[in-house]
Amino acid sequence: MAHGFAKLSRGAASFSAVLHGLGVPAPYFMAWLTILTEIVGGLAVLMGAFLFTASLPLAVILVVSIFSVHLRYGFSSIKLVAVTSAGPQFGPPGYELSLLYLASLAALALTGPGNIAIDNLRKEGRWM
Repeated sequence: MAHGFAKLSRGAASFSAVLHGLGVPAPYFMAWLTILTEIVGGLAVLMGAFLFTASLPLAVILVVSIFSVHLRYGFSSIKLVAVTSAGPQFGPPGYELSLLYLASLAALALTGPGNIAIDNLRKEGRWM
């Protein structure tokens, strides 16, 4: 959700320009689709609602981000470039964090939600 809100706070047009630079077709549409998927999908995962279904589009976004952005910067998510009088300067992140997110989504999707998740309440008939 945090990544979706960060994109939304800068504006969909700003993220659309990034997608256009990466050669993504229909960048404005894809910007909104990505933002909404990250916010709604993140909320669904957080609440344990439709967990498996919500995990799939989130995983697609992560895989696309790995291959279109992060792969060229290597594995490590923290790249110390220099230490200056202003403090440490970091370079672009690698794909380490995206792999961690993918592993987390896979673990949740394959093992199922926790006891107080909405999916379990729905199965028991106590929720919608």
